[in-house]
Amino acid sequence: MAHIQDYMTIDKEILGGQPVFAGTRVPVESLFDHLQSGITLCEFLKDFPGVKKDQAIAVIEFAGKNSSKPEGPPG
Repeated sequence: MAHIQDYMTIDKEILGGQPVFAGTRVPVESLFDHLQSGITLCEFLKDFPGVKKDQAIAVIEFAGKNSSKPEGPPG
């Protein structure tokens, strides 16, 4: 079973600790910026050939799973 660390890394020596796709210096944020601007995943992958499709999909799925969790009751 793969873990998100297989697809992205956080290292203070790479872009000051910004999350990047594993094995690259491509910030994960750039994927979401592209998608929010209406640029397709295929176009993003052409712009950043070092990022593999499975990496991008895994990061999108991870973000979706972790952003849709309801918050617990206050306090």
